[in-house]
Amino acid sequence: MPRPLIQQPLHDGWRFRAADPRLGDTEQFTTTDGWQTASVPGTVYQDLIASGAIPDPLVGRQEAEVQWVAERDWCYRLDFDLGADALRDRMALVFDGLDTFARVWLDGQPLAESDNMFVPLRVDITDRLPHAGPSRHTLWIRFDSALRRGRDLEAHHGARPLWNGDSSRLHVRKAPYHYGWDWGPTLLTCGPWKAVHLEAADLRIAELASPVTLSGDWTHARVDLHTRLGGDPSNNVALEHALFDPAGTLVATHHSRATAQHTASLSVDTPQLWWPAGHGAQPLYILHTRLLRADGTVIAAQQRSLGLRRLRLVQAPVAGEAGRSFVFEVNGRELFCGGANWIPDDNLLNRITPARYRERVQQAVDANLVMLRVWGGGIYEDEAFYDACDALGVLVWQDFVFACGLYPAHPAFVASVEAEARAAITRLRHRASLAIWCGNNEDYTLAETVGALGSAPGSDPTRFEARVLYEQVLPTLCHALDPGRPYWPGSPYTPPASGTGQPRLSQDATAGDRHSWEVWHQLMLPYQRYAEVGARFVSEFGMQSHPSMAVLDKAIPAEERFPGSRTLQWHNKASSPVGMDGHRRLAVYRADTLRHPDTLAAEVYATQFVQAEAMRHAYEAFRRRWQTPGARACGGALVWQLNDCWPVTSWAIIDSDGRPKPAWYTIRRAMAPLACAVRRGDAGVSAWAVNGTDAVLTVQARWQLLAIDGAPIDDTTPADVSLAANAVTPLTPPPAWFADQARPLIARLTLTGATQAAQAHAWPEPFRWHRFPDPQVQVVAEPGSDFVQVSASRPAKGVWLEAPDGRFEDNFLDLLPGEVRRLRVSGSVHGILASCLNTWQDAP
Repeated sequence: MPRPLIQQPLHDGWRFRAADPRLGDTEQFTTTDGWQTASVPGTVYQDLIASGAIPDPLVGRQEAEVQWVAERDWCYRLDFDLGADALRDRMALVFDGLDTFARVWLDGQPLAESDNMFVPLRVDITDRLPHAGPSRHTLWIRFDSALRRGRDLEAHHGARPLWNGDSSRLHVRKAPYHYGWDWGPTLLTCGPWKAVHLEAADLRIAELASPVTLSGDWTHARVDLHTRLGGDPSNNVALEHALFDPAGTLVATHHSRATAQHTASLSVDTPQLWWPAGHGAQPLYILHTRLLRADGTVIAAQQRSLGLRRLRLVQAPVAGEAGRSFVFEVNGRELFCGGANWIPDDNLLNRITPARYRERVQQAVDANLVMLRVWGGGIYEDEAFYDACDALGVLVWQDFVFACGLYPAHPAFVASVEAEARAAITRLRHRASLAIWCGNNEDYTLAETVGALGSAPGSDPTRFEARVLYEQVLPTLCHALDPGRPYWPGSPYTPPASGTGQPRLSQDATAGDRHSWEVWHQLMLPYQRYAEVGARFVSEFGMQSHPSMAVLDKAIPAEERFPGSRTLQWHNKASSPVGMDGHRRLAVYRADTLRHPDTLAAEVYATQFVQAEAMRHAYEAFRRRWQTPGARACGGALVWQLNDCWPVTSWAIIDSDGRPKPAWYTIRRAMAPLACAVRRGDAGVSAWAVNGTDAVLTVQARWQLLAIDGAPIDDTTPADVSLAANAVTPLTPPPAWFADQARPLIARLTLTGATQAAQAHAWPEPFRWHRFPDPQVQVVAEPGSDFVQVSASRPAKGVWLEAPDGRFEDNFLDLLPGEVRRLRVSGSVHGILASCLNTWQDAP
């Protein structure tokens, strides 16, 4: 008679110490010296900081003082008790994640080894335990230095080209960003970074697949269930699947005798469809799967959330242009995927709580973003991240963990990657939010750069061995384990031309996805030229800025809080072949746009101003290319990057304290369901509106033209304009806008509909050429409410509001004379400071 499964967490009572190179394996764990309390799940850096053994590496330049940690081996030890009632036919130790080179002993005897941070380790210990009675046991884990082991592998297999981090990382299946990146510190963690538990089971649910199929008319859904059991099911064990709708009502069930492999289907009539944020609701059905004895006793159970939706990647001709589109379609509706790239939200991953994941994903939704790309230099994220994306309606572009390198492909490496990919696919394939699997980040681009891809003289494609991973191993696994989801070989990637086997240049703008780094990297184009570097899908682009002063006050010593300080530069890891040069590029873009700041606070505002304006230009230009059905010249734009993992000057639009930067607000406006944009200057005059809804909108358009001191030049009577559904509509500005285009004037377009409105401005640029009068910005708190009123007597550009304990529902405002903006404040309204371009540049 099978007994209920028991999972006993093994998280309390762990201790750790640095390995002593003079001692053997047994002596490392039996010595009484040097043991400290360990957090499990956790890593050695986390515990060393907590104990005060090392300084916080995220403060000042203390990162350099803790690099010795990565050069040492570390030992973990746990004594645990096993009760007699916990014994079952099969007993296993389960490690959900060991980072990275780990050897495990049970009761002093070798048990298992692991060399991949992303592969769970499950070890049968049935024969290691007594058959009856309570018992006490000891668990040892030794983590070898990933830096040392990686360099040993590199010495054996050869060094390979890469961008970012120590070159040995290419031989190690560990989060690449741990080795340092152009936005993050070098902290090579180790430890049991995921849950550890003892599992006692006569029978268990080893694997469950639950793909969803929708009928062509959306009136019927089918959930196919493929179950694999661990153990030997007896005749008196039943398998039960029960599907509950979002209100908790049972809508479908299946009950049958349990077998080792089992297939069933559940049907749902009139399904509630799952939609991306802003396009509909996110109803989640709950699937309960249970193994039951004849007397009703539950032997084992699983529960998961399912969103019923259909997703396609559409690559179709683009009217009037070469190439093919790259558009995500959900439930028959094409979506412009405005979004962002996601990096791990901390270097010490166990500090990220489910609430913090939820907050970050909510911030993406609040910015009108519908896609996050889990970048290939990080990790396969925690369940809490995907829970938040499922619940809030954010599509996930999921990279496999390969980034910026020519990886090896020898048999042992391929076998490890296969195990890793299998674990990731089977864990995530039921997610409604999961939109696409992608083979790598920028490996094709690097291969082109070093002559390992292409037909140019001297190129040697045999050096790009890892193509077998991206074009054979990974797509084969995805097709077998998750056949209904798109797979894409890399980002960026352009499919081979017809009749060839060679990918075209990864920067091809007419097909596939593209990383548009001509702004900031490469040519360092002015951000006003983002329209020239668009693509069918722009999966990376960005502009750096400093984090908030609140972040810098905590991370930079007081004596170093000035523009250009050594410590401030330390917290900017951006680099190029000439070395660390992020501060230089940042200075160029700031100097091209604004006059010179004389304090750190002024420099923070200046860099954030430039980033905000750059992202406005980018999103407006890329979304403009959404155009109309059949002519989707650009299907999405993902800013690099949404978030930060430490206090840093980076491309993030939300800093490491979770504070949105001004760019977050400009992106939110550019990605709103109703948005508009205007251009006026030497390059010409143009305007357009975007209707992201599925209905035609009628709005009133008002066109205003003012001198920089606020004197009115032209102001039209609002007139009706019809905006096509889910499309871009070109607009024609009034004649006054075309007169004397070199004259520095402020142009504004306002669109007002029945339930929504949009505004766009064109100010004379570069801003440093002009003296903008003091706008006399006023911020007045409404008595007895959580609102403030913001106004200006003259045109005000980039009004940025800050409060010690308050967040504003809108920010980084452009105001015209007499205009009053009423804003809700979350938190306290006390101590509000207002900055803007006019006063920042010390206009008289």
